[in-house]
Amino acid sequence: MNRRIVSLCITLVLLSSLSIAQTKNTTQPKLGFKSVNILKVGNLQFKDLNKNGKLDIYEDWRLPYSTRAKDLLSKMSVEQKVGFMLISSSRMQNDWSFEAPKSKDPISSGFNEDDLVQNMNMFTKKPLPVPMTMAAGTTKGVTQYHLRHFILRANVSAKLMAEWANNLQALCEKDGLGIPAIIASNPRNHITKDASIGLSVGATTFSTWPGELGLSATRDLTLIREFAEIARQEWAAVGLRKGYMYMADLSTEPRWQRVEGTFGENAEWVAKMMHEVVIGFQGTKLSQHSVALTTKHFPGGGAGVGGQDPHFDWGKYEHFPGKMFQNNLIPFKAAIKAGTSSIMPYYSVPLDTKYEKIAYAYNKPVITGLLRDSLGFQGIINSDTGPIEMMPWGAENLTIPERYKRTLEAGVNIYSGTADPSQLLYTVKSGMVDMKLIDNSVYRLLMEKFELGLFENPYVDVDHAEKFVGSKALQDKADIAMRKSIVLLRNDNRFLPIQPKTKIYFESYFQKRGEKSASNVIDASKLPTTVELVKTPEEADAIVLWITPGSKSLFEADGSPLMLSLSKNAVDVNYINQLTSKKPTVLVVNYTNPWVIDEIYNDQTKKNIKAVLATFGTKPDALMDIITGKFKPTGKMPFTTPVSEEQAQKQLSDVPGYLKGKQYGLFWYNEGLGYN
Repeated sequence: MNRRIVSLCITLVLLSSLSIAQTKNTTQPKLGFKSVNILKVGNLQFKDLNKNGKLDIYEDWRLPYSTRAKDLLSKMSVEQKVGFMLISSSRMQNDWSFEAPKSKDPISSGFNEDDLVQNMNMFTKKPLPVPMTMAAGTTKGVTQYHLRHFILRANVSAKLMAEWANNLQALCEKDGLGIPAIIASNPRNHITKDASIGLSVGATTFSTWPGELGLSATRDLTLIREFAEIARQEWAAVGLRKGYMYMADLSTEPRWQRVEGTFGENAEWVAKMMHEVVIGFQGTKLSQHSVALTTKHFPGGGAGVGGQDPHFDWGKYEHFPGKMFQNNLIPFKAAIKAGTSSIMPYYSVPLDTKYEKIAYAYNKPVITGLLRDSLGFQGIINSDTGPIEMMPWGAENLTIPERYKRTLEAGVNIYSGTADPSQLLYTVKSGMVDMKLIDNSVYRLLMEKFELGLFENPYVDVDHAEKFVGSKALQDKADIAMRKSIVLLRNDNRFLPIQPKTKIYFESYFQKRGEKSASNVIDASKLPTTVELVKTPEEADAIVLWITPGSKSLFEADGSPLMLSLSKNAVDVNYINQLTSKKPTVLVVNYTNPWVIDEIYNDQTKKNIKAVLATFGTKPDALMDIITGKFKPTGKMPFTTPVSEEQAQKQLSDVPGYLKGKQYGLFWYNEGLGYN
């Protein structure tokens, strides 16, 4: 017998032994249930999910997940399978997350009024029906439409979220085969300027960390892992078991309105961050402790023509004038290697590539050929919200069933943005697609739920959630990250740190829409510090000026050219220059994009601007700790800022700033000073 045959025999024996060991697992898991009966086999207990009085294969937690998933799949009707392939927004009672809230200062709260409005015609300039699972329709969604995937947008207390999640799981338990729900969300742990539906919830009851760019600026992978593990525990505590995050896209196009949600422009560094984030949220494999992630937006959405976004018809094209398409893939490769559960393709239509000019969700050579076959991704392919009804770029002439057919054959497994299964059900029942595509998708989705332990216990401890989420011990960790995210860019004659008892005028400048004044003097009583905060520049020895440019929200876009100059982004340049001329000034810019600051930081104004710092979503106390030296600056820039508007407008969208040439940058990627 040759060595290859012997090796094969040994492998088969080992696999057989493993299978036997799995089927003989007798460690009783904790079962969470509300209404189903418990079946007893010896001393072991099992949930009778389908209420038939006997132990079915999919109910037997001793068996491998794959065996259980295949059994459950065989029991599901076509209607149940189709409903299982939809994920839509679900609203809580008295949930106003889809309304436009009053504007708040994003530096302290993470919110402004840039919320998704109810009329969804901002996508195409014409009204389009966007069915969603509303609070009053959740029962119908579960029992009639067979929905089991939901996106929670509401920003409420941990207690309310946990109670809502438990009620939803109880509803699913009562229905049909007793398949549990999975509840997803956009990011909830970051200070962000554009806290909009579909982008980020912003500052919440959870521990509040810097924005994604700020996490990147810390240059601390250990801290990144710690953040992800803390956030995972908070999410799981309230029943959120899937994250529509994080963006592996690169910020190579400085005008893109979603730069704030990226980890910066350097593909290799972003790849390292993606690895830590995926492992931190999921573990080395999915388990009952994991929060599954959906990495987005494949194959990278950061190179839109003119910086425009493909949520809109005018921004649907992504180009690669620098021939750096492959650079986009580096962070996705890292996420795949780390085991990300899902990947979301973007709406973009690729230019300057070998691929067809049709949106990525429809693009089989990209989704199946590149993502699955070349990169080896075996997880779930989750469409972005509305590629069928709202953003079918390149497929506008196809009917709705034809769009479903095209995307199914391209490789999409679950559709975001609709709660109505009728059109997908018609597509399937009419025989337009091979039923194997449906079964393959449902199997993948079932495997995720089994691996997350939801079939055994989908319920959470409400009291624990209320006490744990956003607790001081967690926020103390986040506060360190706030400080480590701040970047010192200039420090003339070691002006910083500012000495104790120095009189400081501290102004936060942010133009709140609907208000005449953009100035907000920081209240001394709310900011413990070693310096003396005064109310006017005239009283001060020095000025600290913290500017947050007021760019439009993504969903306020109208196709107009995107600019990075401060005067084009709600900053009164004359006012700023008059203020900085009064006293020695520490200029702080909150970067949600690589802003062009030459209107306020030039040869004429530099003489009075003694130091420049960059923030990426942090709190005033963290900034003051850096300025006074209580915490030494260690942050590094996550991207390069253009030296002028001219450079911002003529750069190559797919090329990272540090490769755009010496003439391009003012502050460069990885730049950052210390006090030593």
